[in-house]
Amino acid sequence: MSAILIVIIAANVLFSLKGFNDLAFFRKFEFHIGSIRAGDQIRMITAGFLHADIGHLFFNMFTLFMFAPVVIDFFGSASFFLIYMGSLAFGSLLTLLMHKNDYSYRAIGASGAVTGILYSAILLDPSMSLYLFFIPIPIPAYLFGIGYLLYSIYGMKAKNDNIGHTAHFGGAIGGYLITLVKDPTLFVDNTYMVVLLAIPIVILFVMAKTGKL
Repeated sequence: MSAILIVIIAANVLFSLKGFNDLAFFRKFEFHIGSIRAGDQIRMITAGFLHADIGHLFFNMFTLFMFAPVVIDFFGSASFFLIYMGSLAFGSLLTLLMHKNDYSYRAIGASGAVTGILYSAILLDPSMSLYLFFIPIPIPAYLFGIGYLLYSIYGMKAKNDNIGHTAHFGGAIGGYLITLVKDPTLFVDNTYMVVLLAIPIVILFVMAKTGKL
């Protein structure tokens, strides 16, 4: 396993565990529109290392563990880190844009960064698949990725937790764009996947534009 991947997973685990046991710490570093608009922009990064519970943390780190090696093997550790942090930033920026007038809005989770890595990996290796614990057959990675974002739409509409569902989309956009900028040949080599992965992103913006979110 790459050293940078170990560091990122360790940072998420340690930061999240601290947040589980220290509410003041959790509140200080979570994504909170009111605090960010008051000047506390560091929350846009730190919130990406906090999680709601063990299940939320495990799911994000499991997804990262499954897909990060593809990006690292193709681009190297430095570019992987760029895509990870860039996706985290895109996720936070989209969340701020879509919820800017909801001063009480709160969110946490590495979902934006992880979804960016997920999208990047699928663009780089469209044929990849993975096994989920509850499904005994390999699942095409692109179906997992699209399903992940569709679940995020549900989470955004339900608004029954403080998981950063909006950040999933921002992260996906970040990973998608940064990967295509770094390797434009993907437009020709993997045209079908480039178009397919754009569909959930387009659906999000159509729903947002029509007021259905």
